[in-house]
Parts: sequence; structure tokens; C-alpha cells
Amino acid sequence: MKQPTEQDIKVATDAVIFTVRHGELMALLIQMKKAPYTDKWAVPGGIIGQAETTEQAARRILITQTGVTQAHLEQLATFDDPKRDKIGRVISVAYVALVASEKVVLQTTDRYADVRWWPAGKLPALAYDHKEVVAVAVERLRSKLEYTNVAWSLLPKAFTLSELQETYETILGRALDKRNFRRKVLELRLVEPTGEKSSGGAHRPAEMYAFKRRGMEYIEVL
Repeated sequence: MKQPTEQDIKVATDAVIFTVRHGELMALLIQMKKAPYTDKWAVPGGIIGQAETTEQAARRILITQTGVTQAHLEQLATFDDPKRDKIGRVISVAYVALVASEKVVLQTTDRYADVRWWPAGKLPALAYDHKEVVAVAVERLRSKLEYTNVAWSLLPKAFTLSELQETYETILGRALDKRNFRRKVLELRLVEPTGEKSSGGAHRPAEMYAFKRRGMEYIEVL
């Protein structure tokens, strides 16, 4: 096989941003203006700067294209199909960003038509290979719930055990046994009571909890 003698390849980064809102896993998308993807939706992304790492570029892109400033960010995978971009050869190092929804005030630049949360299971037609990128990100998030405490990045600082379980069930797409889930979470000392109770609303006030550590830990939750 003949060895390549020259390249015309650009390196980009894309960021799949997830949150949980109203009982659904949501993905944050931007609406494109430029041809040939005009009016198509996409995950935020772009070419990395000459002096940037892919993670630095991802964090810059989150802020400028969506307004997201406080997110847990981790590398997902490299997407390098030669035909993934109609404009030219672009290799993307994709990231997953997780954020509690109340921390986000959406904003974008005049390069994009809109920025909006979409249900991860009901996405519009996406530009590039972003349908595949989001699908891989969803599976990564589901698997991480089983062996890490990553749910901390999707919840406010204080929450009820019901809200914690609902977050897991929303992402996993299946129900969990209430008694077993709570027993496991408390036995692992994953969370601790704050000493406060929820406002209650239509229900009785419930005890509030917080993650003992709001940072990545590897622990078998499920």
C-alpha cells in the first residue's frame, strides 16, 4: 500500500452537553447558518486553536457557543470518517459535558441561528455525523452511572433521594427498585444528609442530601 506523502486534515473538537430536565435527558444543540448545513442542528464544536489542547478548545466552545461555564467535561472518542464533513477532511475529538440545568443561561454568537435543549431521544436531523456522536455519548453516560458517582454533575448541591433516583432512571431508561437503590446509595456513603428538608409542595417534606464529593470517584453504584 502506498504511503501518504501529504495531508490536508483539520482537527476539531465537539461537545455533547447533557442535563436532566422535567424527567428527560436533554442534549444542547446549536442551529447552523453556514452552507451546506444551513438550518441543521449540531452539537457545539469547532476547529482547535494552534496553541490549544482539545479540552481547552472544548471549554472555549462551550462558553462561546452555548453559555455553559460550569460543566463536568471528559473525553468521549475520536471520530475520523473521511466523509464526516462535506467541506473537507476534519477529525473530531469529542467530549461529553454534564451540567445541572439550573446553572445554564443559554446564549450563542451571531454565527449560529439558535441554541436549544432537545430531548436526547427525540433529536432533529443533525449535521455531520453528530447523530452517531450523541448516541455514543448516551451509552457512555449510562455505563458511567453504573461504576462512578458521575450523577453529581447533573444534580444541584442539595437534593432528595427521590430526585437522585429519578435522575438515574431518566438516563438509564428503566425503573429501579426504590428500597434497593436507597440502601445501596447509603451503604456506599455516596451521599450524606444536609440536615435540611425539601419545601414539600404537594408532598410531605423530604430529607435533603448532598454528594460527599462533587468530583469523579469510581464506585459500583448499580
